[in-house]
Amino acid sequence: MSPKNHKVRVGISIGDFNGIGPEIIMKSLSDKSITDFFIPVIFGSGKLFTYQKNIFKLNINFNYINEASQAQEGKLNMINLVKENSLVELGSPTEESTKMAIDSLEAATEALLKGEIDILVTAPINKDEMMKMGFKHAGHTGYFEEKFNKKGLMFLVTDDLKVAVLTHHIPISQVAENISKEKIKKQVKLLNQTLIEDFNITRPKIAVLGLNPHSGDGGVIGNEEIEIIAPAIRELSDNGILAFGPFPADSYFQPGKYRNFDAVLAMYHDQGLAPFKTLAYEEGVNYTAGLPFIRTSPDHGTAYDIAGRNMADAQSFTEAIFTGIKIFGNRSEYNDLMANRMRPRRMAVDNGVDEDLPDDANA
Repeated sequence: MSPKNHKVRVGISIGDFNGIGPEIIMKSLSDKSITDFFIPVIFGSGKLFTYQKNIFKLNINFNYINEASQAQEGKLNMINLVKENSLVELGSPTEESTKMAIDSLEAATEALLKGEIDILVTAPINKDEMMKMGFKHAGHTGYFEEKFNKKGLMFLVTDDLKVAVLTHHIPISQVAENISKEKIKKQVKLLNQTLIEDFNITRPKIAVLGLNPHSGDGGVIGNEEIEIIAPAIRELSDNGILAFGPFPADSYFQPGKYRNFDAVLAMYHDQGLAPFKTLAYEEGVNYTAGLPFIRTSPDHGTAYDIAGRNMADAQSFTEAIFTGIKIFGNRSEYNDLMANRMRPRRMAVDNGVDEDLPDDANA
């Protein structure tokens, strides 16, 4: 659907309500003009949010609905997943807060699959507690990959820094064995397509980091760069993708270096996320790229240590909302452009009539 005449419907899952999820959601939505830009749909609990809005002294009201398709423009729409009072123990995950985090995520995902919302923004979850209750995935990415039956790409983004990771939530001892030439090529191709479709970058330049210190130092500190990473980059370049590297990770994130590229592929989680969160903590957004639906989240966790103290900064959550909206617009325009390019131009050559011209022009 073209975004030109469509106000984006933003679904919001609440995460663990004993963390900072409800606080950053409500702070992001507290500006009275916020609904001029999109239609928010929160999958949560009216009584829970009313209790917490009083703690943070926020002057906001909710429009209660039964399903996302009933969401109204100009209102903060709330789907009541739980109508009873919730026991809030800010700062500590509980079985109740964990269950609601799972229920909220699943309900929001179902609405996304049905087309009742356009994008999904997820508040932080406690992965360990959710897995104890039967949730099968060590994070949102694996969950969405299973739901959408497609591999995704963990992609941390700001306007001028974009970081993807080759391997996600695995022990550091397993990183090297999970790196292969084919996997690097597949992820760089996915990253390249994401930058084109979702970020409107026509010819992306992608940097690839080495695995070992100093990118292996010519084989002195490891051979992965020589045997796996560099050959993958050469093959990508031979196929028209502007991939470069491997670059030593310890010096790549200097502003004068990373700004020469549109994105970087790190080999493992902390290699990419540690510098990203240092450089862009307040404005960073976690985007699950490569999926048929758009999901974003803030680049931080549940922050139990400050839950309930009115200290949480909502900027990253707000950025996650507007980044998702921007991606929705870019992707819609790209799909419209591709559809128009693929549409055949009909011509009646035999009788000299060009069917693309108005009737009176052929008279």
